[in-house]
Amino acid sequence: MSKTFETVIGLEVHVELATKTKIFCGCSTAFGGAPNTHTCPVCTGMPGSLPVLNKAVVEKAVAVGLATNCTITQNCKFDRKNYFYPDNPQNYQISQLYYPICRDGKVEIEVDGKKKFVRIHEIHMEEDAGKLVHDPYTDSSLVDYNRSGVPLIEIVSEPDMRSAEEVIAYLEKLRLIIQYLGASDCKLNEGSMRADVNLSVREVGTEKFGTRTEMKNLNSFKAIARAIENEKERQIDLIESGEEVVQETRRWDDTKEYSYAMRSKEDAQDYRYFPDPDLVPVVISDAWMEEIRARQPELRDEKRIRYKEEYDIPEYDIDILTNSKRLADIFEEAIALGAAPKKVSNWLMVETMRLMKEAGIDADDLSFSAAHLATIIKLVDTKVINGTVAKEVFEKVFAENIDPEKYVEEHGLKTVNDEGALTGVIEEIVAANPKSVEDYKSGKEKAIGFLVGQTMKAMKGKADPGEVNRILKEVLSR
Repeated sequence: MSKTFETVIGLEVHVELATKTKIFCGCSTAFGGAPNTHTCPVCTGMPGSLPVLNKAVVEKAVAVGLATNCTITQNCKFDRKNYFYPDNPQNYQISQLYYPICRDGKVEIEVDGKKKFVRIHEIHMEEDAGKLVHDPYTDSSLVDYNRSGVPLIEIVSEPDMRSAEEVIAYLEKLRLIIQYLGASDCKLNEGSMRADVNLSVREVGTEKFGTRTEMKNLNSFKAIARAIENEKERQIDLIESGEEVVQETRRWDDTKEYSYAMRSKEDAQDYRYFPDPDLVPVVISDAWMEEIRARQPELRDEKRIRYKEEYDIPEYDIDILTNSKRLADIFEEAIALGAAPKKVSNWLMVETMRLMKEAGIDADDLSFSAAHLATIIKLVDTKVINGTVAKEVFEKVFAENIDPEKYVEEHGLKTVNDEGALTGVIEEIVAANPKSVEDYKSGKEKAIGFLVGQTMKAMKGKADPGEVNRILKEVLSR
């Protein structure tokens, strides 16, 4: 009888915090920039340079800790983690081993209708390393220290996840919490959120964990899911063939869908941690912590409950809108400007989603203002423009965030409300289409649709379809 295995997964999630300057110096944290231009003696590890802690890093770390139900370590400190690698200019990294800023948290996830908690072992603050760029043509590596010293928090989970689906649900939950807090943009493609997967397999029913491996170089949720499935199968194959799983760090190649060993996995003693002598302990007073707690925004779970109570919109809409802080912000701002919740929801769920798909962008990249969306809804409500024209105007707003009122005025898109002029055009259409008139009068109701279409075409779309219908029926009944 073949054995049944289960996967045991824990994550180390690195998140770049959205501060303007680095953790221990005043250099910019902006993404991009020419190599080695966001640098100074501190973040390039020059002898004699001294670190000074950025207060905003501590505040954002505490905010994430509070939102993930952690206990805050009100007296914490920094340690030196020693290792030698070209992208690590000091030959050590300033991190936290002994007294991490947050401990013992948990977040709730839901997969296939089942809820469970994933425990957080700790969250610690540290500095990011630089970036190595490997040049295949010259067979050499170049190093860019722009990222060196960018503030990170590392969120270390307990090994509570059992599938790729649970891992993705956990990462999505963390990403949304952190984005709602404004602590990071969590863009995996830019490296501001990175996950290392610690994975082992064991026979179902056994208590003891198997030998784990750590998977690196995972820069999308799809890559993480593929890497988990691949590593699970690799370990099961080894065990079933009588071989041992080796504890090591592996690098995932998403193009080849294959992982390979990078190095044997280090333990804490390999890094020779010791308290950083250049940084004083961090003391988080009760007053400071309460000040941070008071600034905590409404998070997604709370928002979903409120939307259900306050706005008459479907549950499906609520899930989509709250799944992005940017969409939720546009939704609420447009309502605050007087637009009806269901109408705002419809524009976001239909036209916005369609244009996002066509442009290949995420909700976080939306650049149009809620005020301009609210204006379009008002222009339709007051019959200044009709629905067809509104979609045309919204496409311009979506792409360029233009002023819709100005655009409608400049391009002559206002609905023609002159009943006399409209009646004249309709009489011409009726006279030119006797067959459709005959069909309508003989009981074929659909024939009026053709006549409405011809009228709208003649009016270049600048008529109210309801008004066209009304006048057409009057003319046809004569």
